[in-house]
Amino acid sequence: MSEQTARRGGAVWALVITSVAGFMAALDNLVVTTALPSIREDLGGGLGDLEWTVSAYTLTFAVLLMFGAALGDRFGRRRMFIAGLTVFTVASAAAAMAPGIGSLIAARAVQGVGAAVMMPLTLTLLTAAVPAAKRGMAYGIWGAVNGLAVASGPLIGGSLTEHVSWHWIFWLNVPLGLALLPLARLRLAESYGTGAPLDFPGTLLASGGLFGLVYGLVRGPADGWTSPLVLTGLFAGAVLLVGFVLHGLRAKNPMLPMRLFRSRAFAGINAASLLMFLGMFGSIFLLSQYMQGVLGYSPTEAGLRMLPWTGMPMLVAPIAGILSDRVGGRPVVAAGLFLQAAGLGWMAAVATVDASYAVQLPGLIVSGIGMALFFAPASNLVMSSVRVQEQGIASGANNALREVGGALGIAIMASIFSAQGGYESGQAFVDGLRPALVTGAAVVALAGFAALLIPARRPAPPAATDSGAASGTGSGAAPVLEPAGR
Repeated sequence: MSEQTARRGGAVWALVITSVAGFMAALDNLVVTTALPSIREDLGGGLGDLEWTVSAYTLTFAVLLMFGAALGDRFGRRRMFIAGLTVFTVASAAAAMAPGIGSLIAARAVQGVGAAVMMPLTLTLLTAAVPAAKRGMAYGIWGAVNGLAVASGPLIGGSLTEHVSWHWIFWLNVPLGLALLPLARLRLAESYGTGAPLDFPGTLLASGGLFGLVYGLVRGPADGWTSPLVLTGLFAGAVLLVGFVLHGLRAKNPMLPMRLFRSRAFAGINAASLLMFLGMFGSIFLLSQYMQGVLGYSPTEAGLRMLPWTGMPMLVAPIAGILSDRVGGRPVVAAGLFLQAAGLGWMAAVATVDASYAVQLPGLIVSGIGMALFFAPASNLVMSSVRVQEQGIASGANNALREVGGALGIAIMASIFSAQGGYESGQAFVDGLRPALVTGAAVVALAGFAALLIPARRPAPPAATDSGAASGTGSGAAPVLEPAGR
């Protein structure tokens, strides 16, 4: 077998392994939502307990993402990827066998720990395995699978709950994890980051700050924004994150060097990612309930009718990745965000207590195309905006901001929904849904303007090699889009 064939085989295996692992981690964000009534019937518990079956995963996932990336850079990305995948798989089995609501919440928290170690390393492992000229397409496929997982969580969870059992939303991860573990050991190459010592002060500041902030955002709608615990979480989280920023400016080897944000590319794509997930998560959370509670669809029927939105990434994102290789990621990402905003605005305009599926369909299709155009080029922009040895840090930071954006979106849009409407009747739900979706559309449009701040890049000349990356024109392992501060 030639070296080129071996490399191609390694790239294909890396794409398969990292895409499936990313699918597992991303799926568990929303897969539980449509199973909550069945879980309550089997395990008991109050509303607060059920909410924690969702937020326990989100919290641990969000607050440990950057630490997981740092562990991979320090001890080996393949090694820590395998460790995270093992923890995630075992915790999934524990969640499926949970005898009570408390043990389920604990298992979900451990799932989040495993996902936080595993998820940010998928992109760095994929980048190391795929030739530079093919990365746009590889990121496109990776982005399609991950985007589909996030958006189809309610469909998969509802279908398994309705036709099999809620336990299978967790059992599903076990055979996938067991299959991936030996493949990861045999087919992925080991790689390292800077080798700098672990930044424990930065880790504590970031984890504590994100925990406080996400806790306050998740609990705010249920406990009230003036609740002492909510206010304490938000205030303490904000103070700790300010401390994290100051630490990143002054420390010798910080977990997230603040100088990275001097790059318009890095700052712009991270702002766009946070705002995109804010609008998207909040919209999916409410629209899935609208289709079931107001329009009368079953969980499976609602999921199927959302496929023009949720399934579009699988069709369009690979094309978006190839397109971004030709014209650059900025115009593709910005176009996708503006289309997503237009689709959400359409759905807000046509939402009524008896809206037909035909009148909703254009908004679902436009939103799906927009989401698909965002995912693949966004990943490419994140990974190409930093040096090779900092890609793990960049991936962890971007994923953490996405998770925080998702929690923020659900909190903000649920609060708007509660202030303007409620669950008392179909009309009350629509009264709350419309302003929430308008807010989501505005936030995603703002993400589009943030994406426009990313510097344009001209396609590399045919003779360019990896060494040209330093000048911003090459197509090497980690092209530098512009000097810091430009």
